[in-house]
Amino acid sequence: MMNPKKVIRETEKYLATTTRDPETYPIILDRGEGVWLYDIEGNKYLDFTSGIGVNNLGWPSHPEVIKTAIAQMAKLAHAAGNDFYNLPQLELARKLAICSPGNFEKKVFFSNSGTEAVEASIKLVKRRERKYLISFIGAFHGRTFGSVSLTASKPIQKAEVGPFLPVIYVPYPNPFKNPWHINGYEDPNSLIDRVIEYIEDYIFAHVVPPEEIGGIFFEPIQGEGGYVVPPRGFFQALQRLARKYGIYLIDDEVQMGMGRTGKLFAIENFNAEPDVITLAKALGGGLVPIGATIFRAELDFKPGMHSNTFGGNALACAIGSKVIEITKDLLPHVNEVGKIFRDELSTMDVDDVRGMGLAWGIEFGRIYNRKIRDTVIQEAARRGLLLLPAGEGAIRIIPPLIISGEEAKKGLAILKKVISDATKLT
Repeated sequence: MMNPKKVIRETEKYLATTTRDPETYPIILDRGEGVWLYDIEGNKYLDFTSGIGVNNLGWPSHPEVIKTAIAQMAKLAHAAGNDFYNLPQLELARKLAICSPGNFEKKVFFSNSGTEAVEASIKLVKRRERKYLISFIGAFHGRTFGSVSLTASKPIQKAEVGPFLPVIYVPYPNPFKNPWHINGYEDPNSLIDRVIEYIEDYIFAHVVPPEEIGGIFFEPIQGEGGYVVPPRGFFQALQRLARKYGIYLIDDEVQMGMGRTGKLFAIENFNAEPDVITLAKALGGGLVPIGATIFRAELDFKPGMHSNTFGGNALACAIGSKVIEITKDLLPHVNEVGKIFRDELSTMDVDDVRGMGLAWGIEFGRIYNRKIRDTVIQEAARRGLLLLPAGEGAIRIIPPLIISGEEAKKGLAILKKVISDATKLT
């Protein structure tokens, strides 16, 4: 067995500096089974991270997804899907067009990641002389140039590489913390009204005319921004505003899509119909990278305007189709186990609990308390529970959708004890 400290030291020597943190997570993963992960020393962890939303169906994946992958690999994997035709690509595109919200004709562009799916959506809507885009403060849409222009989660994500695309940022309707100091849980309509008013009466009236806005980009639940759930009526109000001015709505479902919230698409919880939807992460079943951009057919590219090499490959698309099939069957289970998380988290010593399905965020204090947050994550890992941070002071809780009620309660018991111990010490 290799020395863990040596592996970490050599990893930091040979790999680019990214978001790995040897202080928070000095864990070297070796294998996974269902909702459990094992490191190279044989330590066992209950996973409340699902590979940042990639392994929604467990580790290394659902048995049926693995079976599908093996069968497709033996037949055809790469198929140059943007130059030739293949059946798995057609099947997945048809499924996504039919099952996604919106009663209109749709098309799909396949890529390799969430950030690529967002880049494609930018090119779809940033036309018609509409030069500007709107995004929300706290948003995370990726790290390539176009998508990071929309991102407004942490300054470090954009440090030293600007200037960026012309994007206007708007406060997200965070019920717990917002610029208007409105309690969005007690008075959601006032919070919704303030955000819509900000766009229409301030941005459109003083900054950029609405006729020059190509699209409004949003996450139905902000992910990296802190797992923030807006008031239920917000996206309907945003849709009315967008329709009024002929602006397209782009729904980034990269982290929240594929069953995470108890619906196949998170936006279905809010009764709105976006013009463009981006997917990635869980669509690949934890086995392959894949991105998808579902859009109104009227927005389609001109020939040669957009393409790629690996998008629409037969292997990824065959897996994606199986993932959709399995995820649909899991939705009742997600909602049932989600009630356990809701009930148990509400008893813990935290300042805010928000979420739905199996997407939950907890936060310590209206003024960000990273010390407690980081202590909880590190101590939970020492006790066999893996968690992830989100935003400046929140913890995201996103177990694989296959987690049992018993496994959920086991992990939540660890979390409750860790929080109790941490808050006593700080």
